[in-house]
Amino acid sequence: MSYPVSTTAPALTLDGSDITLEQLIDVAEGRCGVRLSDALAFRARIEAGPALLERLLEEEGVVYGVTTGYGDSVTRAVQGAQDLEALPRHLYTFHGCGMGANLDVVSSRAVVMVRLVSLCRGVSGVSMALLERLTWLLEHDILPRIPEEGSVGASGDLTPLSYVAAVLCGEREVWVRPSADQPHALRPTAEVFAQHGLTPYVLRPKEGLALMNGTAVMTALAALAYGRTSYLSRLCARITALSVQALEGNPYHFDADLFAAKPHPGQARVARWLRDDLAHPAAPDVDATPINSPRLQDRYSTRCAPHVIGVVEDSLSWWRSFLETELNSANDNPLIDVDAGKILHGGHFYGGHVAMVMDSLKTAVANLADLLDRQLALLVDSRYNRGLPSNLSGASPQRAPLNHGYKAVQIGASAWTAEALKLTMPASVFSRSTECHNQDKVSMGTIAARDALRVLALVEQVAAAALHAAVQGTEQRESLAGAASTPPRLAEFVIELRGDIAPLGEDRGLEADLRLLCARIRDRHWALDTGGANA
Repeated sequence: MSYPVSTTAPALTLDGSDITLEQLIDVAEGRCGVRLSDALAFRARIEAGPALLERLLEEEGVVYGVTTGYGDSVTRAVQGAQDLEALPRHLYTFHGCGMGANLDVVSSRAVVMVRLVSLCRGVSGVSMALLERLTWLLEHDILPRIPEEGSVGASGDLTPLSYVAAVLCGEREVWVRPSADQPHALRPTAEVFAQHGLTPYVLRPKEGLALMNGTAVMTALAALAYGRTSYLSRLCARITALSVQALEGNPYHFDADLFAAKPHPGQARVARWLRDDLAHPAAPDVDATPINSPRLQDRYSTRCAPHVIGVVEDSLSWWRSFLETELNSANDNPLIDVDAGKILHGGHFYGGHVAMVMDSLKTAVANLADLLDRQLALLVDSRYNRGLPSNLSGASPQRAPLNHGYKAVQIGASAWTAEALKLTMPASVFSRSTECHNQDKVSMGTIAARDALRVLALVEQVAAAALHAAVQGTEQRESLAGAASTPPRLAEFVIELRGDIAPLGEDRGLEADLRLLCARIRDRHWALDTGGANA
């Protein structure tokens, strides 16, 4: 998804205050612009950092990454104005070895925004001029090309962030949107700057390190993963409700009194969503069973859906806490304490909190795929689907021998689920000793975030398949009933879905349908709490 920036989007003012994950995502997806505060106190706080550095240089103070080499080369002194100016240029130059696919435009916007938010805290020793250049990139939607591979997550995202630093200095390539109706394309940065009358930026002491020595890439990717996960959790509850309806399941499995006995808040919230979707009546007598059902208890993939989806819902709060703290932190090294007049050397570039969120998130999300895959297996199997056609085929009885309905879709969903489950190995435990054993314990946070996004893509494919089939099964159940039997909220949702995808009658290739549904999921298209489209 490219998400062009809206020319009428409101602007978020940055002044060193905290922002939310949602505000970051709004900027990344083009719904919100960015501006720097004009407040004198904010600008004075920013400029005090480089002023202190200049004073320390005049006094021949020693500052890591300013008067020394980088990493294990900290023992090498850098002297003379010419070398001090060349040092940050060398930093982004030798880190220009990123590999793999390029981050998409939304992710690149998020990276620039996260770095800008961090530097606005005012303890990284950068100038207002640098902040204005980063803001200019977002304002003009001119975004660095950033290869996704090459970071171990400490000393921050050095290699991918080198592409941000290099672009500010007029080097490498940028994504540019030629016009509103065209996708972003790559162009040499120098050409684009010349077109806009912009001269390359010259990094001041510490600014190369401040740009690169932080957790901006992993945090940006993690925030995007969080947004997708939050929506996917709600969608899985909706798909579960459709599956329960199609399978003539027992809605009393989601009774409020039942969930009061095990009061995980997110789990109870999922049960409430299911009750609302299924128009769950008051609790029955203790010996009651669902109408026309021989089973007192449904299979786990529907009965225990709140317990599976609820893990995601109950984890969202601590995931948010970790990620928003990281987003609103100064996470480079060293930091500049202007008030105390000292340099703070440490390791805030370590992305352990982001890594833990992403390792946890991808496991919880993969379990959603496993849940939906099991529901889909019940829906297509005539031994378990309570009278629905085999493989949910919509073909006439005369054409049934030739038609196979959702058989291949179920195989595909099983494959995507297996791949998602396979990728849940935690990245954070695979720390490597790098850079002459200076970076001898690293977070692997960026790899964890990339893994989580890949798992999410696979789970969204499973959700698309399960949704397609569950809508078909719900309509077939109503047809068998001979009367309107779908609860109102689900009926409204089915009508909305049918605006995008047609029922499956005779076999047809469903790739286009599934890709469209995946795009709808990525766009958070359906306002699931109200049943209307989220325009």
